[in-house]
Amino acid sequence: MAEPLRVRFAPSPTGSLHVGHAHTALFNWLFARHHGGTFILRIEDTDEVRSTEESIRAIYDGLRWLGLDWDEGPDVGGPHAPYIQSQRLDLYEEQYRRLLESGRAYDCYCSPEELEERREIMRARGLPPRYDNRCRSLTDEQRAAFEAEGRKPAIRFRMKDHGNTVIHDLLRGDVPYDNSLIGDIIIRKTSGFPTYHFSVVVDDHLMEVTHVVRGEDHISNTVPHLQLIEALGFEPPKHAHLGLLMGLDRTKLSSRHGATDLAAYREMGFLPQAMVNFLALLGWSTGTEDEIVSLREIVAGFDLDRVSRAPSVFDFGKCEFINGQHIRTAPIDQLIDIAHPILAKAGLLETDLSPARREWLGKVIDLMRDRMRTVAVLTSWARYFFTDDYEYEERARDKWLRRPETPGTLDALANDLAALESWTAESTEAGVRAVAESLGIGGGKAIHPCRAAVTGTTVGPSLFHLLELLPQETVASRLRRTAELCRSGALAEPGPVAEP
Repeated sequence: MAEPLRVRFAPSPTGSLHVGHAHTALFNWLFARHHGGTFILRIEDTDEVRSTEESIRAIYDGLRWLGLDWDEGPDVGGPHAPYIQSQRLDLYEEQYRRLLESGRAYDCYCSPEELEERREIMRARGLPPRYDNRCRSLTDEQRAAFEAEGRKPAIRFRMKDHGNTVIHDLLRGDVPYDNSLIGDIIIRKTSGFPTYHFSVVVDDHLMEVTHVVRGEDHISNTVPHLQLIEALGFEPPKHAHLGLLMGLDRTKLSSRHGATDLAAYREMGFLPQAMVNFLALLGWSTGTEDEIVSLREIVAGFDLDRVSRAPSVFDFGKCEFINGQHIRTAPIDQLIDIAHPILAKAGLLETDLSPARREWLGKVIDLMRDRMRTVAVLTSWARYFFTDDYEYEERARDKWLRRPETPGTLDALANDLAALESWTAESTEAGVRAVAESLGIGGGKAIHPCRAAVTGTTVGPSLFHLLELLPQETVASRLRRTAELCRSGALAEPGPVAEP
């Protein structure tokens, strides 16, 4: 590109960071990094009622978790600071004045109640609700009368009311809009704060943004933006409107489809590199059949010419699959750092880990990682590593624990394993097979009841490597406890089991 590329992610801090917003941020960041451009973070907090510091922190935390750093922004500074719009109010005053003096803007004294009443009338008539231009041509006397009533004016921008405004979109080509369908928009509220439409246009110009890459739900907003840009004499940035994220039912992604808060995926034990991989594939093609790609590979191959304008389906199952693939190759220390707080919050692990316990947790995760799609599953189907309080699955009860010979087998296993002088995968395997031989049964008829008793399940990693990671006395105790539960009939019915 001839000109230095500058893009921005400009979220409104009115809630959690939605995965759709994270998707937009990622595409802007990738576009900038691929071309050696500048990625700007700007906080658009012009909604005085809903904007919160908590939401701003959620934006910072979410972007940093994904590994998306910004070259200019609120906490890193830059040549166009400040990067929080509520701190830029004085910068907008000159632009209001220019529009008022040119006649492209005017004072509007209509109250919110009056505006809503008129919109209701339009809806009743089957018309699109828009401003009726009531204050476009007020006389000095009318303005004075409104001022005498104590009314504070907002400022409206005089939109074109004939012809078309054409959006030149890098993904969609030329998109024309009928100007007669859009009423005059407010650009400064009675509070003195700018509206989104105004502040975004002024700030994109002052921050020298070259490309505006955002969701297709902003296409209609681009019409007033282009007219404001023209009225102010600014050079328009290039626009690209990304396809929206959809649920499996092909409707706009919302909470009814599952978690939409980026932080929820972090809490579920998703890896940031996996989320970046998954989100990048929503609307962008790698150009190959590979779906598991590193951040370095994504940056190298990313450009808008391989971005689709079509909506993308946010398939949670595919997200889990990609996360599972990354878990298999992730550094064990990263997985420990993710798993520890999840397990501690669930009450399954102490808050402060000694070096020995951290090393043990790493061995547990390494044993289980090939079967994990999220780290949080350690709290459910790997629960037996951390507590004796686990359920016996119905399959384990039906297949092994209700057999009449099982209590005797478990007792024999408990006695022999408790007597082992060393506690390794090799010694436990030898011990279990020795019990099977002494009872005159096949190895599987000792191995499977042992797994069912010690873990409550019928499937999992290598039993002997699993036993090696549990204390010897814990294994013996669980075998004896389960034998008593079998004898008492407590495992005859589904449901929680009371201690014998």
